[in-house]
Amino acid sequence: MPLLDRHDRVPARRDPVGDVRAAARWAGEHALTRAFFEHAARSGELFARIDCDPALRADPYPAYEELRSRGRIVPGRIVSATADHALTTALLRHPDVRVGAGLRDLPGPLGALGRWGTDPWAAGPIDPPSLLAIDGVDHARLRRLVNRAFTARQVRAQEDLVTATAERLLDRIERSGAERTDLVDAYAAQLPVAVIGAILGVPERDHRQLLAWGNSAASLLDPGLRWGRYRRASSAVRALHRWVTEHVEAKRRDPGDDLLSQLALLDGDGDETGLTDLELRAVALLVLAAGFETTVNLISNAVVLLERHREQRDRALAEPDLWAGVVEETLRFDPPVQNSLRVVPHDLELEGVAIAGGTPVLLFLAGANRDPAVFDDPHVFDSARPNANAHLAFSSGAHYCLGAALARAEARIALRMLHERFPDLRVDGEPVRRETRVLRGFERLPVTPGRVPART
Repeated sequence: MPLLDRHDRVPARRDPVGDVRAAARWAGEHALTRAFFEHAARSGELFARIDCDPALRADPYPAYEELRSRGRIVPGRIVSATADHALTTALLRHPDVRVGAGLRDLPGPLGALGRWGTDPWAAGPIDPPSLLAIDGVDHARLRRLVNRAFTARQVRAQEDLVTATAERLLDRIERSGAERTDLVDAYAAQLPVAVIGAILGVPERDHRQLLAWGNSAASLLDPGLRWGRYRRASSAVRALHRWVTEHVEAKRRDPGDDLLSQLALLDGDGDETGLTDLELRAVALLVLAAGFETTVNLISNAVVLLERHREQRDRALAEPDLWAGVVEETLRFDPPVQNSLRVVPHDLELEGVAIAGGTPVLLFLAGANRDPAVFDDPHVFDSARPNANAHLAFSSGAHYCLGAALARAEARIALRMLHERFPDLRVDGEPVRRETRVLRGFERLPVTPGRVPART
């Protein structure tokens, strides 16, 4: 199967039509949304305040509690919302509830604008055929193909790579002798991109460029982007599509045993269905982005929480089996993914709550993770919490995160090795949060590594 057919040519690096499409899509999906959010925030609407208020972006948890106090589901002018654990779980698991729709799915002129503005060479993480944007048979087919890289056996095999990579990165920090370092740049980001690079067969020389593109593309998960951020993110996605195309061509000429080689060589015979070129690019982009974007946030969020709860860090150092609890409680208490959108296609009653057909519902996963009906003292960080793994940080149901087991293993190994190497590690200065709202993590995390224990 040729990589490109006559309808799917790689666009020139300067693509005026693509630029016009990007501007049209931004106007419909972001400029109008931003204007609505800002107006609604001035009117006091809670959902819009969470998006627009810098104080609530820095600490959204009081707003989630206010939402919970208003009811199990709270209607808004465009979407309803919930921070209820049971209702969120039911919506995530119901087979008829769909992932959130975009502008292209609306009726009338806005839908036509969205469809015209959809560029297959700039399809982002929430555009079909991304696994985040499709349901049903197509979702099951693509998920089954990707799942081969995230089986329990594959995750166990990757743990050796995680350990070796962490060792190398920590050696580099130690050799530098710097009194202060940015832990995101030096460690938390480099570790997961190396692991995902190995899964996809990405040369190490490309890791930093892919990380930069992925960081920019992650902005597209957020609604209401300003033009500058949208243009940078769209350009990054287009660059990723180009890179994947060239990388797949190389894999077809000289395949390895990595996931991308396996997917690129599917011929459509037997039980496996070959991927279209757009599907192949979408799978590669999602594995790349999801594989390191959420894990870097998980690691950095955990480091900051352990700084604020040093007694729990010291206990984990004394009892290494407790690092798994640190990871689960971080996922519950301050998860990398804050919310997700679902659409109820017809009238439903879930958990005793009636929801009208056609209702889009914003699921505040991070709010559900602090539901007192499920978690005792939910606003207390407790790495020994017995039911911390009841969190919804990795979603639930058909869209449960494929890489959850790998992310848990990476974070557990990364945190243990970091704090064993630098037991006096301190956050030194004010960490800088990322601008993203759906994804929550740190852009910069200044730390003082401190002493290195004598090795025996």
